[in-house]
Amino acid sequence: MNTLSKTETFWKSYLSTLSESDQMHTSAYVVSQFADTPEAATSVGKLVRDGVKTTTSTLVWGLEHIREPLPKVGLIELIVDGNGDPLCITELTEVEIKPFNAVDEQFAFEYGEGDRTLAFWLSDNWDFLSSECIEIGRKPSKTMPIVFQRFRVLYPKAALT
Repeated sequence: MNTLSKTETFWKSYLSTLSESDQMHTSAYVVSQFADTPEAATSVGKLVRDGVKTTTSTLVWGLEHIREPLPKVGLIELIVDGNGDPLCITELTEVEIKPFNAVDEQFAFEYGEGDRTLAFWLSDNWDFLSSECIEIGRKPSKTMPIVFQRFRVLYPKAALT
């Protein structure tokens, strides 16, 4: 089965869990992948699927550079692993633009990566975002604008224990 068929099948499986009314009001989805390597996309995607990672962030300048609109609350994303196989479906629940250095400990913990500390988030994201800034001809700064996002997993539902 090719990747497109896998994502379509996964989406249809999700829709089958909804009422007919909710199916009619469920908007389209975007296929997305976390991280910048296939291996990282798989490991981070599993953190999302498992409910460990419930936040992410994006450089505003990077979105502007590729002329991509800012994410909006309600965005539905079908998250795939490094091979393009479906892992889960998420819904964006909160979007806030603020300076890089305005991140807080709670957001860093909900980011779900590394040791889940603010120090890890600052270091990991500074390295990644600084490289992105340089690639697009911007100077990284502690006040560069970041889109801070929170999301929830819609499908598959976590198993009750």
